[in-house]
Amino acid sequence: MDLILEQFSLLVISLVANGLSAMAGGGAGLLQLPVLLFLGLNFSMALATHKIASVALGVGATLRHMKEGKLDWQFCGFILATGLPGVILGADLVLEIPEGWTVFSLGILTAGLGLYSVFKKTLGMESTPKHRDLQGMLIGGLGLFIIGTLNGSLTSGTGLFVTLWLVRWFGLDYKTAVTYVLILVGLFWNSTGAITVGLQQAPRWDWLPVLIIGAIAGAYLGAHIALSRGNTLVKRAFETLTILVGCKLIYDGTLILSAINTTSGLAE
Repeated sequence: MDLILEQFSLLVISLVANGLSAMAGGGAGLLQLPVLLFLGLNFSMALATHKIASVALGVGATLRHMKEGKLDWQFCGFILATGLPGVILGADLVLEIPEGWTVFSLGILTAGLGLYSVFKKTLGMESTPKHRDLQGMLIGGLGLFIIGTLNGSLTSGTGLFVTLWLVRWFGLDYKTAVTYVLILVGLFWNSTGAITVGLQQAPRWDWLPVLIIGAIAGAYLGAHIALSRGNTLVKRAFETLTILVGCKLIYDGTLILSAINTTSGLAE
């Protein structure tokens, strides 16, 4: 009975987390990773399990978004070429570096992005392509590399960074930006990060099947709702998830810093 309840809980969390992520363009780890930790996994195993399961988000979203057939494949190649090296770098470093101020600072930045979008009423509502010259592409590529490094090294929210970067720097509307993020970040960036982290830490294999099923179903449903309802819903979902993810990261960072200070005090 306990096993059935455990698997059902994982399925529901995966459905909800990936459904919301598919609407907003990231943030699945906001719910999924804390649940894995709460259920008893240590951070390294929870991270590896989440990273591998998150690949299914890209699978589910790709199945729905590919029906639209509106991707610029050259732009897809650009996002992969500039972001994937950062993902590999970040995933290779994640289990070696302390979190602390990095998580806390990222939380403030993430929440700030959401608030920025809230006050920029027209941001991402219409597609206005820009910065497609050499200088603009180089700066845009550098931004994607930096976000890719964060994607590989942190647990949640970085897909939201890519969404806003594509909207703000390249002039995409929210719905189009989320399409690129869910397919390229969800499938390719996450796959790369999952392999790199998985080589360092084994996941909880018996939890992965139900997490993957929930992720595929949730992502497909979330993507369908986003495509059906348009930019207004996607923008609101993005803003909600970024603020929630930001608050969670601030809270996590505060706990980590408190633990470090307590340990330092005891050592003295």
